[in-house]
Amino acid sequence: MELKEMTASVEAVLFACGEPVGVDRLCETLEVDRSTVAKIVRSLNNTYEEISSALKIVSLGDKFQMTTDTKYADVVRKALEIRRNQPLSQAAFETLAVIAYNQPVTKAFVEQVRGVDCSGVISGLCEKGLIEECGRLDLPGRPLLYATSDSFLRCFGISDLSQLPAVPDNGEEDAAEGVASENKENEIADHHENDLN
Repeated sequence: MELKEMTASVEAVLFACGEPVGVDRLCETLEVDRSTVAKIVRSLNNTYEEISSALKIVSLGDKFQMTTDTKYADVVRKALEIRRNQPLSQAAFETLAVIAYNQPVTKAFVEQVRGVDCSGVISGLCEKGLIEECGRLDLPGRPLLYATSDSFLRCFGISDLSQLPAVPDNGEEDAAEGVASENKENEIADHHENDLN
Protein backbone atom coordinates (compact mmCIF):
# COMPACT_ATOMS: atom_id res chain seq x y z
CA MET A 1 0.00 0.00 0.00
CA GLU A 2 1.44 3.39 -1.01
CA LEU A 3 1.75 6.25 1.48
CA LYS A 4 -0.99 8.25 -0.24
CA GLU A 5 -3.38 5.31 0.00
CA MET A 6 -2.42 4.66 3.64
CA THR A 7 -3.07 8.32 4.48
CA ALA A 8 -6.51 8.15 2.90
CA SER A 9 -7.15 4.87 4.74
CA VAL A 10 -6.31 6.38 8.15
CA GLU A 11 -8.58 9.32 7.38
CA ALA A 12 -11.40 6.98 6.36
CA VAL A 13 -11.07 4.79 9.48
CA LEU A 14 -11.00 7.76 11.88
CA PHE A 15 -13.94 9.40 10.15
CA ALA A 16 -16.01 6.22 10.04
CA CYS A 17 -15.31 5.18 13.64
CA GLY A 18 -16.10 8.53 15.22
CA GLU A 19 -14.71 7.26 18.53
CA PRO A 20 -11.00 7.23 19.45
CA VAL A 21 -9.07 4.52 17.58
CA GLY A 22 -6.02 2.86 19.12
CA VAL A 23 -2.63 3.25 17.43
CA ASP A 24 -2.09 -0.50 17.53
CA ARG A 25 -5.40 -1.06 15.77
CA LEU A 26 -4.37 1.32 12.99
CA CYS A 27 -0.96 -0.37 12.74
CA GLU A 28 -2.60 -3.77 12.43
CA THR A 29 -5.09 -2.53 9.85
CA LEU A 30 -2.48 -0.90 7.63
CA GLU A 31 0.31 -3.38 8.44
CA VAL A 32 2.73 -0.58 9.35
CA ASP A 33 4.63 0.48 12.48
CA ARG A 34 3.62 3.13 15.02
CA SER A 35 6.02 5.76 13.70
CA THR A 36 4.40 5.51 10.25
CA VAL A 37 0.93 6.01 11.73
CA ALA A 38 2.17 9.04 13.69
CA LYS A 39 3.71 10.46 10.51
CA ILE A 40 0.43 9.98 8.62
CA VAL A 41 -1.57 11.73 11.35
CA ARG A 42 0.86 14.67 11.37
CA SER A 43 0.57 14.87 7.58
CA LEU A 44 -3.23 14.90 7.73
CA ASN A 45 -3.26 17.62 10.38
CA ASN A 46 -0.82 19.72 8.34
CA THR A 47 -3.07 19.33 5.31
CA TYR A 48 -6.16 20.31 7.31
CA GLU A 49 -4.35 23.39 8.62
CA GLU A 50 -3.11 24.43 5.19
CA ILE A 51 -6.58 24.37 3.68
CA SER A 52 -8.23 25.88 6.79
CA SER A 53 -10.31 22.75 7.24
CA ALA A 54 -12.77 22.41 10.10
CA LEU A 55 -11.34 18.96 10.78
CA LYS A 56 -8.41 17.94 12.94
CA ILE A 57 -7.09 14.75 14.50
CA VAL A 58 -6.38 14.80 18.22
CA SER A 59 -4.16 12.46 20.20
CA LEU A 60 -5.79 10.93 23.28
CA GLY A 61 -3.17 8.87 25.04
CA ASP A 62 -2.52 5.90 22.78
CA LYS A 63 -5.47 6.71 20.51
CA PHE A 64 -6.41 9.13 17.74
CA GLN A 65 -9.79 10.74 17.06
CA MET A 66 -11.07 12.93 14.26
CA THR A 67 -12.89 15.99 15.56
CA THR A 68 -13.93 19.43 14.38
CA ASP A 69 -12.19 22.61 15.46
CA THR A 70 -13.75 24.18 18.54
CA LYS A 71 -14.24 27.50 16.74
CA TYR A 72 -17.07 25.84 14.81
CA ALA A 73 -18.85 24.70 17.99
CA ASP A 74 -21.56 27.36 17.82
CA VAL A 75 -22.56 26.67 14.22
CA VAL A 76 -22.54 22.90 14.77
CA ARG A 77 -24.61 23.29 17.92
CA LYS A 78 -27.08 25.43 16.01
CA ALA A 79 -27.29 22.98 13.09
CA LEU A 80 -27.77 19.97 15.36
CA GLU A 81 -29.95 21.88 17.82
CA ILE A 82 -27.71 20.80 20.68
CA ARG A 83 -28.60 22.40 23.97
CA ARG A 84 -25.67 23.87 25.87
CA ASN A 85 -24.81 21.79 28.93
CA GLN A 86 -24.56 23.49 32.28
CA PRO A 87 -20.94 24.09 33.33
CA LEU A 88 -19.60 21.72 35.97
CA SER A 89 -20.14 22.74 39.58
CA GLN A 90 -17.24 23.46 41.92
CA ALA A 91 -17.96 20.14 43.66
CA ALA A 92 -17.75 18.32 40.31
CA PHE A 93 -14.45 20.01 39.44
CA GLU A 94 -12.98 19.13 42.82
CA THR A 95 -14.12 15.52 42.50
CA LEU A 96 -12.74 15.35 38.96
CA ALA A 97 -9.40 16.71 40.17
CA VAL A 98 -9.17 14.11 42.95
CA ILE A 99 -9.87 11.32 40.47
CA ALA A 100 -7.54 12.70 37.77
CA TYR A 101 -4.55 13.00 40.09
CA ASN A 102 -5.04 9.77 42.04
CA GLN A 103 -6.71 7.33 39.61
CA PRO A 104 -7.85 4.67 39.74
CA VAL A 105 -9.77 5.44 42.94
CA THR A 106 -12.89 4.31 44.76
CA LYS A 107 -15.82 6.53 45.70
CA ALA A 108 -14.79 6.06 49.34
CA PHE A 109 -11.35 7.49 48.61
CA VAL A 110 -12.83 10.56 46.91
CA GLU A 111 -15.22 11.07 49.82
CA GLN A 112 -12.36 10.74 52.31
CA VAL A 113 -10.38 13.44 50.49
CA ARG A 114 -13.33 15.81 50.04
CA GLY A 115 -15.03 15.05 53.36
CA VAL A 116 -18.53 14.84 51.85
CA ASP A 117 -20.74 12.32 50.08
CA CYS A 118 -19.85 12.22 46.38
CA SER A 119 -22.35 9.69 45.02
CA GLY A 120 -24.36 12.20 43.00
CA VAL A 121 -21.30 14.06 41.72
CA ILE A 122 -19.60 10.86 40.57
CA SER A 123 -22.78 9.70 38.84
CA GLY A 124 -23.00 13.06 37.07
CA LEU A 125 -19.38 12.87 35.90
CA CYS A 126 -20.01 9.35 34.58
CA GLU A 127 -23.10 10.55 32.70
CA LYS A 128 -21.09 13.35 31.12
CA GLY A 129 -18.46 10.79 30.08
CA LEU A 130 -15.61 12.52 31.91
CA ILE A 131 -14.93 9.53 34.16
CA GLU A 132 -15.65 5.84 33.82
CA GLU A 133 -15.62 2.61 35.79
CA CYS A 134 -12.32 0.81 35.30
CA GLY A 135 -12.58 -2.32 37.45
CA ARG A 136 -13.03 -3.27 41.07
CA LEU A 137 -10.71 -3.12 44.07
CA ASP A 138 -9.69 -6.51 45.44
CA LEU A 139 -11.17 -5.87 48.89
CA PRO A 140 -14.36 -6.99 50.68
CA GLY A 141 -17.36 -5.66 48.82
CA ARG A 142 -15.29 -5.28 45.63
CA PRO A 143 -15.78 -1.47 45.39
CA LEU A 144 -15.78 0.09 41.93
CA LEU A 145 -12.72 1.94 40.70
CA TYR A 146 -13.02 5.16 38.70
CA ALA A 147 -10.64 6.81 36.27
CA THR A 148 -10.79 9.64 33.75
CA SER A 149 -11.93 8.84 30.21
CA ASP A 150 -10.82 9.73 26.68
CA SER A 151 -13.47 12.46 26.78
CA PHE A 152 -11.69 13.99 29.77
CA LEU A 153 -8.46 14.25 27.76
CA ARG A 154 -10.30 15.70 24.77
CA CYS A 155 -12.23 18.23 26.85
CA PHE A 156 -9.10 19.48 28.59
CA GLY A 157 -7.13 19.53 25.36
CA ILE A 158 -4.36 17.18 26.54
CA SER A 159 -2.93 14.02 25.02
CA ASP A 160 -2.25 12.14 28.26
CA LEU A 161 -2.34 12.60 32.03
CA SER A 162 1.33 13.62 32.20
CA GLN A 163 0.24 16.98 30.77
CA LEU A 164 -1.91 17.80 33.80
CA PRO A 165 -0.56 20.81 35.74
CA ALA A 166 1.59 20.05 38.77
CA VAL A 167 -0.26 19.82 42.08
CA PRO A 168 0.40 22.93 44.23
CA ASP A 169 1.94 22.42 47.67
CA ASN A 170 -1.14 23.65 49.52
CA GLY A 171 -3.29 20.70 48.63
CA GLU A 172 -6.28 19.31 46.82
CA GLU A 173 -8.35 22.52 46.69
CA ASP A 174 -5.68 24.35 44.71
CA ALA A 175 -5.20 21.29 42.51
CA ALA A 176 -8.85 21.50 41.58
CA GLU A 177 -8.44 25.19 40.79
CA GLY A 178 -5.36 24.48 38.70
CA VAL A 179 -7.21 21.93 36.62
CA ALA A 180 -10.46 23.84 36.44
CA SER A 181 -10.09 27.53 35.77
CA GLU A 182 -13.11 29.58 34.82
CA ASN A 183 -12.08 29.54 31.16
CA LYS A 184 -11.77 25.76 31.19
CA GLU A 185 -15.31 25.51 32.56
CA ASN A 186 -16.78 26.95 29.40
CA GLU A 187 -14.34 25.04 27.19
CA ILE A 188 -15.34 21.73 28.74
CA ALA A 189 -19.01 22.51 28.26
CA ASP A 190 -18.39 23.30 24.59
CA HIS A 191 -16.25 20.23 23.90
CA HIS A 192 -18.46 17.81 25.77
CA GLU A 193 -21.74 19.00 24.31
CA ASN A 194 -20.63 18.76 20.76
CA ASP A 195 -18.31 15.75 20.93
CA LEU A 196 -17.55 16.81 17.38
CA ASN A 197 -16.58 13.91 15.14
